[in-house]
Amino acid sequence: MFEYAPAPESRAIVDIKPSYGLFVNGEFVDPKEGGAFKSVNPATEETLAEIAEASQADVDAAVAAARTAYQKVWGPMPGSERAKYLYRIARIIAERSRELAVLESIDNGKPIKETRDVDLPLVSAHFFYHAGWADKLDHAGFGPQPRPVGVAGQVIPWNFPLLMLAWKVAPALACGNTVVLKPAETTPLTALAFAEICREADLPPGVVNIVTGAGDTGAAVVSHPGVDKVAFTGSTAVGRLIAKSVAGTGKRLTLELGGKAANIVFADAAIDQAVEGVVNGIFFNQGHVCCAGSRLLVQESVAEEVLDRLKRRMSTLRLGDPLDKNTDIGAINSAEQLTRIRELTEVGSAEGAEPWSPQCPLPDTGYWFAPTIFTGVQQAHRIAREEIFGPVLSVLTFRTPEEAIEKANNTPYGLSAGVWTEKGSRMLWAADRLKAGVVWANTFNKFDATSPFGGLKESGYGREGGRQGLEAYLDV
Repeated sequence: MFEYAPAPESRAIVDIKPSYGLFVNGEFVDPKEGGAFKSVNPATEETLAEIAEASQADVDAAVAAARTAYQKVWGPMPGSERAKYLYRIARIIAERSRELAVLESIDNGKPIKETRDVDLPLVSAHFFYHAGWADKLDHAGFGPQPRPVGVAGQVIPWNFPLLMLAWKVAPALACGNTVVLKPAETTPLTALAFAEICREADLPPGVVNIVTGAGDTGAAVVSHPGVDKVAFTGSTAVGRLIAKSVAGTGKRLTLELGGKAANIVFADAAIDQAVEGVVNGIFFNQGHVCCAGSRLLVQESVAEEVLDRLKRRMSTLRLGDPLDKNTDIGAINSAEQLTRIRELTEVGSAEGAEPWSPQCPLPDTGYWFAPTIFTGVQQAHRIAREEIFGPVLSVLTFRTPEEAIEKANNTPYGLSAGVWTEKGSRMLWAADRLKAGVVWANTFNKFDATSPFGGLKESGYGREGGRQGLEAYLDV
């Protein structure tokens, strides 16, 4: 068996500054109260940069800049003119995609082949797609002459930093809104690079404002009386708090929250294809995916075969340097997240489930967790009910299709699901009964800018992407 030689992507393409200010009204500015925090490379634990921490006064300034830009420039601007800026941003992102992919991998810990081949192409695609809508909103199906809502306050997570930015900023701008965006405190660097791209594209000052910080900064954005629309992607617990704070204010709200998705493998499925889908469903981005297929439901008659092939496939996964083009599993995003993954896997073992991981040496520095599956899982186990948000798969079995659907829906979440079968009729039957916002058929974790994404139940409400994603940013 041949060993892979190291194939590291060059870090030299990225210029990380020692410190970053806030991006307000088209300029990088120092925070009014002088607060700062550090951004850390999760693969090495090295400090990458010092990041400004926005206070309430900074958020006030950002919202004021966004309001002025909305009233005087961006809102009145014809859609065909707004489209030109969005197309320009999309092209710059495409041109700088290699640099941005490296920066994302350094700051987030995810493998370069994912940022390069998945994240960045989708980021550019979202801006291209929404640029096309900017002058066609009358034909989007939301009534004649829909108008923008106003100022959008947006809070994004650390698992797909630049992609989540694109999901939110692109439709907001296309519809004529202005933005105050708060990136996750552990992954602010690509959002700050996007601020530079806005300047490179000559986007009018105040149209996009980026305020960095932790939970208090996000709360200040969400609760600000000058914000007309709130968009949040993150944990269900924080989503509940945001929903309470927004209730009764008249603000628009969309939430994309947690998930505990079921990946259902029927006996007639193409096993090797299904195994690839299972691996992609849970180990893509180290399991840091809201819609990850973290519960495998496999029909009893093929369970042993599926598990054998799954273990064999997991043994070929390569864990290590995120900038190595051969790496399949990178670093866990933070020490805090690694602690939560370890706690929940220990609970799984204590409850009687059996963990298994391939031979997988972990680096001495950084935050790492080996890909793991649990067998003997019961539906009452915490690892079958709670979102672990790491490379951990709970395996359950079923006998009949009805039992599969019942187990799949036995969760407070409803973001996504996957179904593996060779029968089209069974596929449609299952999709009709699964309580999930997205159901993948003989695939998993596939996204497109033209297709809406969102959840049911405690996975949130509203849609992002596609024609449907425009509605939240239009006054109809």
